[in-house]
Amino acid sequence: MSLSPHPHTDSQGIDGEALDWFVRRTGGGFDTREEALFQAWLDADSAHRAAYDRQQSEWTALDQLPSNGLAILRANLADDLATEAATVASTKVAQAPRDRSWIRTASTAVPTRRRFLVPAFSAAAIALMAGGAGMLIWSHDQAQPVFAQTFSTQRGQQLEVPLPDGSRLRLDTATRVEVGYYRDRREVKLPEGQAVFSVQGDAARPFEVLAGPLRITVVGTRFSVRHTPGTAGDDGVRVAVEEGRVKVERIAPDGTVEAASAPVLLSAGQQVASDAHGTLAPVTPLSAGGIAPWRDNRVSFDNTRLDQVLAELERYGNTRLVLRDPAVAGLRLTGTFNPSRLDNFVKVLPQAAPVRLQESGDQLEIVRAP
Repeated sequence: MSLSPHPHTDSQGIDGEALDWFVRRTGGGFDTREEALFQAWLDADSAHRAAYDRQQSEWTALDQLPSNGLAILRANLADDLATEAATVASTKVAQAPRDRSWIRTASTAVPTRRRFLVPAFSAAAIALMAGGAGMLIWSHDQAQPVFAQTFSTQRGQQLEVPLPDGSRLRLDTATRVEVGYYRDRREVKLPEGQAVFSVQGDAARPFEVLAGPLRITVVGTRFSVRHTPGTAGDDGVRVAVEEGRVKVERIAPDGTVEAASAPVLLSAGQQVASDAHGTLAPVTPLSAGGIAPWRDNRVSFDNTRLDQVLAELERYGNTRLVLRDPAVAGLRLTGTFNPSRLDNFVKVLPQAAPVRLQESGDQLEIVRAP
């Protein structure tokens, strides 16, 4: 049985033979007898060596791709060669022709990857194949994070987090963030809590924060995001900007931007809030407390329902306070408190609102004052 390359049509020519030799020679299992035949083919014509060198050069360029991608390309070509050979053999047995014209018929009838990718075995077609495979592998790599880590704080705890690019996060109490850095973007998911983001500028990799139904996109700035779906009366998202600009947009559950919702651009000194469904309220100026007064152990309330005040303070620690009377829960409170000293709030509350504290086991029930 001859071990020479598979016959080719005139349009395939020497380049096709060179590619066959290259794939078979680098695919493994190439013995000394086949190597001798290959060397004889090289020596038979200087054009053979030039064609082989071209194929080798093209495939050497593919070494820049990940190893698994290169292995797939070579395996596909080797598989196509084996499939084509098997088809040719079966056609020969079925037709039992008197001459070799069957080779051309059987060969052109096989729609293999090799036929689609390198129809004339030209260097340009090989480059196209390499580029296509490179794009597929590149897209796959883009989806893989180069850095991924989750950070969280317990109730009453705050945490400063440095990130690999020089950006920094400041996490408030009862907060969790999931950080993922990719080749084309930086992403932080905020399932619960609030944080201040000091983002290092990088135009090639925007910084995105995903909080509930909103996506906040920046290049470099300092801003805060709050997403506390478990807190009564505060289940939306709030975004406040201290420096730079951010884009806030509503996203669908699959992460795509909702076409019917126009993005909002915030500049320094502005803030915006949404409800739990991502509907954005009008943009407003920052309050005097800035984007995150909790950084300075301050929690401020402005005409806020008492039950919402307690829900916020409970994020920082056990107040021992309970509410059972809906009328008392609806009382409004204004003031600034230190969440690390909840005992002070307990003492001040009866002076700030028409209520008194009534012992109830190990708890203090807030009831209306007589």
